[in-house]
Amino acid sequence: MCGICGYVNLDKRPVSDDNILRKMTSALIHRGPDDEGFFIKDNVALGHRRLSIIDLEKGHQPICDETSPLCIVYNGEVYNFPELKTELINKGNVFSTHSDTEVVLKCYRQWGPDCLNRFNGMFALAIWDGRDKTLFLARDRFGKKPLYFGTFGRTFIFGSELKSVFSHPEVIMDVDRMSLGKYFAYDYIPSPRTIIKGIAKLEPGHWLVLKNGEVKKKRYWDFRFEIDGSKKTDLAVTKKMLLETLRESVRKRLISDVPLGVFLSGGIDSSAVVAMMAGLMDPQDIKTFSIGFKERSYNEAPSASLIARKFRTDHHEKILSAEMMLDALPGIIDIIDEPFADSSIIPTYMVSQFTRETVKVALGGDGGDELFMGYPSFIAHRIAALYDRAPSAAKRAVRLFSNRVPGKAHYMSLNFKLKRFLKGASFSEAERHQIWIGSFYPPEQRLLFRDASDEALFDPHNIYDESSAYFNRYPGISNMDKVEYLYIKTYLPDDILTKVDRASMAVSLEVRAPFLDKEIADFAAAIPNSLKMRGFRTKHILKEALRGIVPNATIDKPKHGFAAPVGAWFRKELKELLLDTFRKDVIEKDGLFNYEYIDSLFKDHFSGRAEYGRNIWSLFIYQMWYNKWIRI
Repeated sequence: MCGICGYVNLDKRPVSDDNILRKMTSALIHRGPDDEGFFIKDNVALGHRRLSIIDLEKGHQPICDETSPLCIVYNGEVYNFPELKTELINKGNVFSTHSDTEVVLKCYRQWGPDCLNRFNGMFALAIWDGRDKTLFLARDRFGKKPLYFGTFGRTFIFGSELKSVFSHPEVIMDVDRMSLGKYFAYDYIPSPRTIIKGIAKLEPGHWLVLKNGEVKKKRYWDFRFEIDGSKKTDLAVTKKMLLETLRESVRKRLISDVPLGVFLSGGIDSSAVVAMMAGLMDPQDIKTFSIGFKERSYNEAPSASLIARKFRTDHHEKILSAEMMLDALPGIIDIIDEPFADSSIIPTYMVSQFTRETVKVALGGDGGDELFMGYPSFIAHRIAALYDRAPSAAKRAVRLFSNRVPGKAHYMSLNFKLKRFLKGASFSEAERHQIWIGSFYPPEQRLLFRDASDEALFDPHNIYDESSAYFNRYPGISNMDKVEYLYIKTYLPDDILTKVDRASMAVSLEVRAPFLDKEIADFAAAIPNSLKMRGFRTKHILKEALRGIVPNATIDKPKHGFAAPVGAWFRKELKELLLDTFRKDVIEKDGLFNYEYIDSLFKDHFSGRAEYGRNIWSLFIYQMWYNKWIRI
């Protein structure tokens, strides 16, 4: 893995000072501590930081083509690059390195933007094409690798992380108010928006061309469900094919010139990855890494140990205390360049740090929940369909019951799930989905923000417009398929993959996701949702495919998740810092939030009258981000 950045002076003035590029590149040193490189020509500057994984000796970047004025900076791994290289050699191409970067560049020279359809992997890249003076940017299908861009004045700027883009002196740090509202609704900021006006994320599966000062974007890939009746419905055949496809995906991700391991949470996805690895190599060479919590309801370490013993891996485990995780908090704030409220970034960062002590590359189970309907909200959507048809008296009884269930601090309590379900039940399916997984829905944001006069900022159709657009993009598919598609286009790239990328790259660890292989994605799209979710049982086809391979205790246990016990922290270890961060004089001086509303949340949470840990964490992270990046 690496970090890339650069800029183009749109008024054609030459780049005369390399200090700007060096500053942008230095901001990415954690992504690539092994090497750095620069390309400066006329009005173009490209920078690169390298984490050496393949072709350790000759993989220096930027790489420029010896027969044409093309130059690339690249972040990622294209796992099928050996096959592509053979095809290119047969077409007369000559290679001077063994890296996939050179293969990617020559693929672009051979096929132009269509080369992206040939790549199977994770990547973000920038190619300067001197033939027609264009800058070509592209991002992988699912968005495993990040890429930001923006135009300020007469300068186009891009980078792997916002902190690199922020390093350019032309950038103006002006918070986008609509993006802030979306952050509190989603707990992340959905693509293509960012927290800063004028800066955007390049969406997954898209490329961008900058030519003559004009930006053109195009989607080159999308997750498409089969709707012609040809879906795979034979359970036995589908199980067999799924295992074969997953095993091949894992095999491709074992290619490395450095040692590698695997994140083992004890859930079905990471256990499946370990099981496939055990069939491809000596299990004692498989290094598995797990962390656990002292808080019992959050601890999955015993489940991970069960899998490690089953497959006889070289297992490494670390139990985290609240003090250890809170000590890591300042580092977490440094990692996130825009507000990001998924608290599981803390344990993800710490397991990455723990893993990096031993290996440089790790495999993970990301993508399994999205492709095979693994989240509890899939169940909630199915329940909601029944709730919508229930008589008014039954709905009143459910609401009355929810008010009598006491709030609990433990993970995914009944109180939390009931109140969250009812909060979203009156909204459309796309909107209710985000209400279930976000912190503050529009009526609550009216109370949160001091100035509630701009109706557009609190209109659910504006706050959730990305969700609605994705949910309704393909009207021919079922509503459950629409929910899966919504997850793949929003939560997966902007929460899960963002979390893993930032946490792992902060410690210079590359993480590979076998479930997000192109072949597995295509295969999953061809499986009917009745096999993915049987009644209220999630991941049915994956669980049945692994039965007899993975222990039944792993297959049949409920979905757990990888959260941190922030609600408990705010009542104890984090309480003093929280109250200091949200002092009345500070909040009223900033003029953004309604202090009385925030104070009421805190008091109800501290007293145990309600569980607002998630909401408070969202507020806390925003304020810490604001103090670091804006208040300076």
